[in-house]
Amino acid sequence: MRFYLSICCPEGDVLSLSYYEKSCPNVEDIIHKKVNAWIEKDYTLAASLIRLHFHDCAIRGCGASILLNYEGSERGASSSKSLRGFEVIDDIKAEVEKACPHTVSCTDILTTAARDATLKIGGPFWHVPFGRKDGLVSVAKEAEMVPMGHENVTSLIEFFQSRGLGLLDLVILSGAHTIGRSTCSSIQERLYNYKGTGKPDPTIHAGYFYFLKRKCRWASEYVDLDGTTPKTFDSAYYTNLQKKMGLLFTDQLLYSDSRTAPIVTALATQPWLFYRQFAVSMVNLGKTQILTGSDEGEIRTNCNFVNH
Repeated sequence: MRFYLSICCPEGDVLSLSYYEKSCPNVEDIIHKKVNAWIEKDYTLAASLIRLHFHDCAIRGCGASILLNYEGSERGASSSKSLRGFEVIDDIKAEVEKACPHTVSCTDILTTAARDATLKIGGPFWHVPFGRKDGLVSVAKEAEMVPMGHENVTSLIEFFQSRGLGLLDLVILSGAHTIGRSTCSSIQERLYNYKGTGKPDPTIHAGYFYFLKRKCRWASEYVDLDGTTPKTFDSAYYTNLQKKMGLLFTDQLLYSDSRTAPIVTALATQPWLFYRQFAVSMVNLGKTQILTGSDEGEIRTNCNFVNH
């Protein structure tokens, strides 16, 4: 099932669907073909591109600061070590620069690549408005603010609200864990030393717990975020939470907290609702603290470095 939604730009929005209509009319085709080609070679890159976009927008807003590659940048932070997909964006940027030099921002490319990655694996389509500039600053210590799976729900709500995102966006965007993997190091505490007790988290489904113990013998191993349909973009993430099969501590908390549990229940019982709202929340994410003025950012010619 695939939904094509016309979700985009309210009147007065600084972003526009027609932003590159004359200056780079084929930009979406270039991005779409490149993303498809990369994901056909490596399916796991779909989740990686969505995650890369989230990490970018979550720190200084959507400004491609996560792509800057120098000592002390976000990309080198410990919380960024498992991020992937940089080579995909570099490949797209090189192709776009050939067609339209100094025209399309790395931020717009990353935002669109996340959309196309979602579509490639069976998720919804949404229109991406353009006009974001690339940021000039990237600081490693700021990357440590991104939720890493150990926070409480209040902290998550406050994190999202400070970026102009609401409770529904929190629960919906967490649903991106319907695909992708996590390092086993992220759940070591749940499996072996929950809250310093020396025992496992008692809220984990027993069968799932034993599966995770077998799967995660080493902290460096990887485990699917969705334990039932890990390669399908669907609402199984939410039904898993109802079965106490959320992988990360923050995943499972969404079903035990009274503020988020009703949303989880609604999404688990109405799969179409997740599809529709995921598109809306991704549009919201893509507008987080954006830079649009010429004095706020630039159009990088290489996504790894600022121009000057």
